[in-house]
Amino acid sequence: MVMKLDMEEGCRTPKHSGCRIPPATICPSAPKKKPVVYSTKKKVPPKDGYFNPPDLELIFRVLPIRERESKF
Repeated sequence: MVMKLDMEEGCRTPKHSGCRIPPATICPSAPKKKPVVYSTKKKVPPKDGYFNPPDLELIFRVLPIRERESKF
């Protein structure tokens, strides 16, 4: 008998307050940007100098001035 009553009622939307979708909340404001900190300390080059690999010229080809101007 109980099964027959369930079939006759069909599907229904729950009305209980715990089953309801909560109302939309207000989004928080965007985070503030951090202030830019400028370094007053001057960077000192390394004591031994910068590393200069012997095959660096193979990677970067140096063009004569006339070729450089015509490429751009």
